Amino acid sequence: MDEKSIYHIGFSHFYGIGPVKYTALKERFGSAKDAYNAPITSLEEVIGPLWASRFNQFRKSVDLKRKYEEIKKKSITILTVDDASYPKKLKEISDPPICLYVKGDLRTVNFSQDLFFGVVGTRKPTSYGQQITYKFSTELTEAGFVIVSGLALGVDTIAHRSALDAGGKTIAVLGCGVDIVYPPSNFELYKRIIEGGGIIMSEFPPGLTVLKGLFVARNRIISGLSIGVLVAEGAKESGALITARYAAEQGREVFAPPVPLTSQMSEAPNILLKQGAKFVTTVDDILEEFQMKKGMINKKMMQTLPPDEAHIVEILSKESKSADELVLDTKKSINSLSYILSTLEIKNIIEKDEEGRYQIKLMGEG
Repeated sequence: MDEKSIYHIGFSHFYGIGPVKYTALKERFGSAKDAYNAPITSLEEVIGPLWASRFNQFRKSVDLKRKYEEIKKKSITILTVDDASYPKKLKEISDPPICLYVKGDLRTVNFSQDLFFGVVGTRKPTSYGQQITYKFSTELTEAGFVIVSGLALGVDTIAHRSALDAGGKTIAVLGCGVDIVYPPSNFELYKRIIEGGGIIMSEFPPGLTVLKGLFVARNRIISGLSIGVLVAEGAKESGALITARYAAEQGREVFAPPVPLTSQMSEAPNILLKQGAKFVTTVDDILEEFQMKKGMINKKMMQTLPPDEAHIVEILSKESKSADELVLDTKKSINSLSYILSTLEIKNIIEKDEEGRYQIKLMGEG
């Protein structure tokens, strides 16, 4: 982080200036630094006398360099909206967070290449909702997606856990500071997300406790990061509907599964389906929407495979093959080939079709 970025920290700590006002100030003054240090009379022209006066008192009382050091000591990474490494998809929304505070290793997540998908829903899912969340979160992870959710109880918790159990990464977007685990009962999951190569993220400054209105704001980040959002289950007043609304406004696809009409938790998916959400019964329905299909290979996975395994995966990514055909293509002995094929099956990358031919099982980014 360079010296100029501390002014972003200043703006993100002042609750009277959010993303929209910050953008207006930056357009007026040219940079975060110049906006932060602008004369109060000039600030009044953009944000009005009341907020200009309050901001002036705030900046007189805050030591930004000290604030930055305090955050750094907590092992929190800061991404500002003007950083090159800031998620591009978030920059596209109308109100991108001024700062993103992150716990975890950002090197494990590639915002320009990874595919992010939001899975949200009620804090009190039925057994059916739990199964839907598990099914889609697991299969989306196996398809190469990074699951994004909000670490809340219920659907969020199941989505994160399913992604981790499937060997994938997941992002939790909080409605409080990233140094606060909420709900406290998800402390172990919080740690597991970071240890599993995922990240915890929030636009709210470290130390900021849970406030009801903050959860609404964080929902736009879940949808903003994602190419699509699945609402697994929820009542008509569910916060998941807010996430879905943000997704639609941001040009993201919204998906909903079939749900029992007799359940109160069917209301949110049914409302969305009436409004034009995509009806999904399998993960293939989601992949088709993005013109992806079974057989597309995750590039990162390919890079981790030994050359012999990668060669066979490359062959099978074009078409299914019998063992005899693979012997001819690879010029390997049947014993050597059988060992490699067995290894790839154990890794859940290939499978046999109904005719006994080998094909790619893993789905994901092409």
